[in-house]
Amino acid sequence: MVSPRDHNALYSCVSAAYGLSRAEVAAAVLLLIDFEADWAVLSERVINLPLLVATNIDQVAEGAIAAGLGVIRLDHPEMTISDRLTHAILEAVAAEWINPGSAVAAVYSSFDSESIDTISLIRLNERLGKLTARDLRMLDTKVPLETLKLVVDLAVEIGREGREGKPVGTMFVVGDHRKVLDESRPGGFDFVKGYPRRERSLADFRVREGIKEIAQLDGMFVVASDGTVEASCRIVDTAPVELTLTTGLGSRHFAAAAISKNTHAVSVTVSETNGTVRLFQNGEVILRIEPFTRAMKWKSFQAESTAD
Repeated sequence: MVSPRDHNALYSCVSAAYGLSRAEVAAAVLLLIDFEADWAVLSERVINLPLLVATNIDQVAEGAIAAGLGVIRLDHPEMTISDRLTHAILEAVAAEWINPGSAVAAVYSSFDSESIDTISLIRLNERLGKLTARDLRMLDTKVPLETLKLVVDLAVEIGREGREGKPVGTMFVVGDHRKVLDESRPGGFDFVKGYPRRERSLADFRVREGIKEIAQLDGMFVVASDGTVEASCRIVDTAPVELTLTTGLGSRHFAAAAISKNTHAVSVTVSETNGTVRLFQNGEVILRIEPFTRAMKWKSFQAESTAD
C-alpha cells in the first residue's frame, strides 16, 4: 500500500479538475489512485458530476465503492500511465458512465508515485484506440466476445505502435481453429509450438507482448475461441472463393477474406502501410479501425490505397 505524502495536493488537484470539467463541459473527473483517501471529502469537491476512481489496489476500490463512487479496477499494475488511462476510459464507456464522444478531466501521479500531481483534459474521440464490448456485440459471430476483444485490442496496439519504431503488418484468425489449421500450412518456424496452453493465452500480458515481437514475421496467428494461440507463422492455403473487396487491398486482406469465407472464423488484419485494422467475416470487411484517427466505419467503405 502506498501512503501519500500530501492529501491536500490530491484534494486540490481534484478541485482543479472539477473546475476544468465545468469550463470544458467534461463528462466526469477520473482519478487514477493507488492509495486510500477521504472519499467523503473528495465527493464534496465534485458536485453534480461523476467522480470515477481507477485503481489496482483492492482496499482502495472497496473504500471508493462504499462511498458510492464509480470504480474501475485496473488488472495490470505494470501498464504505463497512458495505457492505464486508456483502459480506465474504455471501462467507463462500457459501464455507460461516460459517452464515447465526451471528455474527462483525469487526475493522476505522473512524476511522483506517492503524490497526485497531474491534471489532463482527455477528449475521448482523440483517445480511444480500442473497442468497447458494446462495439463488438454488433458482430454476429460464434467467437466469444472476450476473445475477440483481446485480439482486436492487440491488433490496434500493433497498428498504432509498430515495433521498435517500425510499422508492422500481421493477421490473426480467431475461432474454428481446427478448420483454420486444415485450411493453412506452416510458413516458417512456429514460435508457440510445444508450449502448454496456459502459456499461450492472450489473457496473459506477457503473451501479448511476445506476440508483438513475432508479428514482425510473415504469416498469421491462429487463435482458438478461448483465446489460446494455437499456431504462428501460418500461410492461408484455402480453396479459391469469389470475393468483392475494396480497390487497393493486397494479398494479406484477400487471404483474410478467403479464410473467413471458408471457415466460421473471424480474420483480423493489421495494415503495415497505415496501421488500419480490419475485421473479416464470411469474406467481407465488417469493421475497420483507424488506430491513429480513432475512426470506425461499418460495412461500407470508400476506395483505399494500401498494398498489403
